[in-house]
Amino acid sequence: MFTAGAAFADDRTVTTYSTSTGTINAYTPGSSFILTESAGPVTYSYGDGVTYVTRSGVVLTPEQVQTRIRVGIPATVHYAPMGERRVIQKVVVDDDDDDDD
Repeated sequence: MFTAGAAFADDRTVTTYSTSTGTINAYTPGSSFILTESAGPVTYSYGDGVTYVTRSGVVLTPEQVQTRIRVGIPATVHYAPMGERRVIQKVVVDDDDDDDD
């Protein structure tokens, strides 16, 4: 799934943020993030800061990211297209397991 996001501008550049939804296919923190979308697997790059949240908006701690972000769970990725790369800004997991809060 692909939807257009907000555009932010400064004096030099305009960045358009987009959103895709699928299932996490591969995940190595800071290195590899592959989401299986309706058209197949898509590889995302990591930027300077990635925020991980639950669908209800709870920001995950680094410890929670280690246990909640895993292969096989549904996720939505907010990213900035940069040339051929898709740079992750935020990952929303479809996992509101209250046991980790």
